Amino acid sequence: MLRPRLLVLASAAALACAIAAPAAHAAINLIAQGSLSGATLDKSGLAYNLENGLSASLAGGLGSGLAWAGGNTFIGLQDRGPNAKAWNPAVDDTTSFIGRFQSLRLQLSANAAGAPLPYSLTPTLSGTTLLSSPTALNYGAGGAPALNRVGASYFTGRSDNFAPGLSTNPNNARLDPESLRVSRDGKSVFISDEYGPYVYQFDRASGQRVRTFALPDMFAIANLNSSGAAEIAGNLTGRVANKGMEGLAITPDGTALIGFMQSPLAQDGGDGGQANRIVRIDIATGLVSQFAYDNKIGSKNYNSSEIIALNDHEFLVLERDGKGLGDESVAVVKQVWKVDLKGAADVSNLTGQAALLAKAPTKTLFLDIRAALNAAGIKDDLIPAKLEGLAFGEDVLVGGVLKHTLYLANDNDFLGEVKLSDKLTTVTYDNQFFVFGFDASDLGGSEFVQQVIGNVPEPQSYALMLAGLGALGWVARRRRGR
Repeated sequence: MLRPRLLVLASAAALACAIAAPAAHAAINLIAQGSLSGATLDKSGLAYNLENGLSASLAGGLGSGLAWAGGNTFIGLQDRGPNAKAWNPAVDDTTSFIGRFQSLRLQLSANAAGAPLPYSLTPTLSGTTLLSSPTALNYGAGGAPALNRVGASYFTGRSDNFAPGLSTNPNNARLDPESLRVSRDGKSVFISDEYGPYVYQFDRASGQRVRTFALPDMFAIANLNSSGAAEIAGNLTGRVANKGMEGLAITPDGTALIGFMQSPLAQDGGDGGQANRIVRIDIATGLVSQFAYDNKIGSKNYNSSEIIALNDHEFLVLERDGKGLGDESVAVVKQVWKVDLKGAADVSNLTGQAALLAKAPTKTLFLDIRAALNAAGIKDDLIPAKLEGLAFGEDVLVGGVLKHTLYLANDNDFLGEVKLSDKLTTVTYDNQFFVFGFDASDLGGSEFVQQVIGNVPEPQSYALMLAGLGALGWVARRRRGR
């Protein structure tokens, strides 16, 4: 049964969109599009500039990860921060940008009949939560943020914030967050990263890390370096630099996390290889199992950007090239594929592309993003190069048919303006959101199970928390009392 607020929205949409879309199934279509300016400042209250001169409060790139938090509330995730502006090649131009997630309202409003799309999407940034550890972290040569205090050591994007040893050391301060999901009770967020790779659990209200999920050593590298190229050259096993755990799903019942590497491990073929790994983590026990995934589309292998759960055993995987808006080129491959892990073999003890591919389950095309955006009038050079965030949202009515919604977001690399493929035309490069509608007829016999999330108050921004030191003390006492 539709919830009362949703019923009102759906009823309005049914009246407004009866002509805009046919009731009969045709394809998965774009139903809404919206954007948030790349120049937007977040709610962190960080009133200083980073090493490269950019504001520490920039809200760019918040589509690196996207998670539904119930209703029209979503959480956007920024990666390690702005490093497109050159300032220090020794650290790949990374900065001491503090890791964070952004609370968003993504409001759908029904358009009048005859409009290009059935709905309008209005994104609003409502809160910012900075990520920290209650215990000390290793900052290496980069040094610690001035914001650090007793009980809060902040994670940053600087590539030199580490100590010697395996890259999966949870005491390292460097964090390149790429995907996140909300816990079943709504009180935590789970975040996956590329530097470790790591999978961490953070308290949603305070942003403090409350748990680390240990990954097998085969995912780690032993020779860490602040230069990604040097890391790749110095390691024959483990994750490829900047190609770590790019995707993260949570099963609808909230019992398991499903992590996805962006590219194969070095021992499995490395960047450009065909055999990738999906990692299943049992949240209660921390036990890890692994499954193979075939990256090939046609005659080429593609890196993966995100994974999301259709149900407890079937998942959607976002595969893409790096072409399109932001790359001064045109998008070619942006696709979502469905894979079923039920009955798939555990490949934890296997190594190498051939061994993994022999155990990889088949996949089927769910959505050709590029084709769907083209059909909505969006040209290839206006499709963002880095489409990275996937989230389901609430059901809506489109042309009298109840549709599930799939939200897609981009990482704009904190770039305010970019050139199109003609290398002459300059356009703004915003945080963009696309919403697609689908129903049972698009699932090929699969069942869609929406995640159940507890209704909790929206996290306060760090700026508000900083304004009341008493509130910070209350959070600390509350955590000790758990």
